[in-house]
Amino acid sequence: MISFEMPESIRKTAVLMETIADNMMRPVARYFDEHEHEIPWDYINFMHEAMKQMGVGSITPKEGKKKRKGPRLGFQRQAFMLEMLSWGDSGLFLCTPGGGLGSATVLAAGTPEQKERFLSCHTGDKPTFDAMALTEPHAGSAMPAEVRTTAVRDGDEWVLNGEKIFVTAGHKALVDSDGFVVIWATIDPAAGRAGVRPFVVEAGTPGCTVTKLEHKLGIRASDTVSIVLQDCRVPFENLMGSPEVKKKKTKGFKGAMATFDATRPLIAAMAVGVARAALESVKQMLEEHEIGIRYGLPRSRLTNIEREIIDMETMLRSTWLLTIKAMWLADERKPNTIEASMCKVRAGDLVVKVTQRAVEIMGPLGYSREYLLEKWFRDAKINDLYEGTGQINRLIVARRILDYSRHELS
Repeated sequence: MISFEMPESIRKTAVLMETIADNMMRPVARYFDEHEHEIPWDYINFMHEAMKQMGVGSITPKEGKKKRKGPRLGFQRQAFMLEMLSWGDSGLFLCTPGGGLGSATVLAAGTPEQKERFLSCHTGDKPTFDAMALTEPHAGSAMPAEVRTTAVRDGDEWVLNGEKIFVTAGHKALVDSDGFVVIWATIDPAAGRAGVRPFVVEAGTPGCTVTKLEHKLGIRASDTVSIVLQDCRVPFENLMGSPEVKKKKTKGFKGAMATFDATRPLIAAMAVGVARAALESVKQMLEEHEIGIRYGLPRSRLTNIEREIIDMETMLRSTWLLTIKAMWLADERKPNTIEASMCKVRAGDLVVKVTQRAVEIMGPLGYSREYLLEKWFRDAKINDLYEGTGQINRLIVARRILDYSRHELS
C-alpha cells in the first residue's frame, strides 16, 4: 500500500541532500547563474563521490538482481532527492553527474547487455554525464512523428546524419566527460513514428559535434546545446529496439516512450523543489517584517496575503502527493502514464504560479537580484516545457481518459 510519509530508509538520504543543498548549492547559486557555462566542478566532484558511496548512479534506478525484501523505493527515493536538490538550485542539480535522460532511455528500451555496457560508464573514478537528443530545428512537440535525423545501416554499423537542438547536458556528456548521448533517428522515414529508434552515441565518436551552447532564461548553470551528426558511425549494437520496422505493435518507439513515464514525475519533483524554495523564502521574509500566517482561523478572517500563502501551500502539497503516487506506481512496475503526465502538468503550473506570486508579494525585494526569488521565477518555466510541454501532457491525459487516439485528439 502506498504511504504518503517519507520512508525511513530514504530519510538519511534526504538529510544528506538537504545538507548539500543548503551548504553547497545555495551559497553559489547566484554565482553560477551569472557565470553561465562555467562548470561547477567542486559540486560535481563532491556529488560523484557522494553518489558512489550511496550506490546511486542514475536518476532512474537500476533493477536489482537480488530478491526484493519489502516495497520498492527506487523511484520514490529519486523523487525525494531531486526535490531537495532542486530546492537548493535546479541549475546546479542538472550538473549532478551520473545517469540522466540518456540512462533513463537505456533502462526503458535497452537490452540487459546494453544496460550493462552503457551504464557502467557512471561507475568509474571520474564523473560522467549522459543526455537524450530528440528535438530538431523544424519541429517542437510534434517531433516524434517528424524525426528527420536518419540512421542507415552499413554492414555492422549505423550511419547517422541530422541535427538536434536543446539537448540538456549535451556538452557535459560529449565534451566534458566520457559519457554518451541517446540520439533519436529514423531507420525508415516513410514509416513515421514506427521507424523512430534511439541510438547510443558515445563521447569521442567521429561525426558527432556539439555546435552551439544556448544562452537561457533560467537553469543557467546547466548547459543546453545543439548537436550535428555528419556521417556519424556507431556500432550496430548501439541501436535500442528492433532493426525491423513493423507499423503495428512495434516496440521501437513505444518502448522508448516509457522513458517519459519514469522521468516526467522526476521533473515534477524538481518543480516542487523550486516552488517550495520560493514559498519558504517568502514566508521567512514576511516573518522578518513581523507578518505571520495565522493558521486555523476562518478564511474570512485572514488577510489576502495569508489566504494566498495557504492556497499555495495547498497546491504544493497536493502536487507532491500526486508526484509520489506516480513514482510509487513506477516502483511497483504498474502503468503510470496518466499519473506521470498529470503530475508534470500540475507541477509545471504550480512552480510558475508560486514563483511569480512570490516576486509580486515581495515587490521590489522580489525583483531585486539581492535575493533569489527572481532567479527562481526564471528557473520555473522550464519545468513546464521540457519532458513534454504542459499542452502535450494535457493531450496525453485527455486521450487516455477519453480513449482517443492521437489522430482523433490532437
